[in-house]
Amino acid sequence: MCLAIPGEIVALHGEDPLLRTAEVCFGGVRREVSLACVPEAGLGDHVLVHAGLAIARLEPQRAEAVRRTLDEALAAGARK
Repeated sequence: MCLAIPGEIVALHGEDPLLRTAEVCFGGVRREVSLACVPEAGLGDHVLVHAGLAIARLEPQRAEAVRRTLDEALAAGARK
C-alpha cells in the first residue's frame, strides 16, 4: 500500500519542467518536493505527494477532505 499526503505549494524553484521543485506545506511542516509529474502546478496549488514527488493536483476542498480522513485514521490508531 502507498500513502500520499496532500499539501499546499508555498514556493517554487527552477524553470526546467523536469527539474522544477516546490516547497510544500503539510500542516505547518515544509518539505522540498519534485514537480516533474505535475509541471502545471503553481504557487498556492494543492498537490498529492508520495515519496517526495507530487503526483497529482487537487482541488482545495478535496485536499481538505483527504487531510481530515488521514487525521481521523491517525486518531483511531492512537486510541488502540
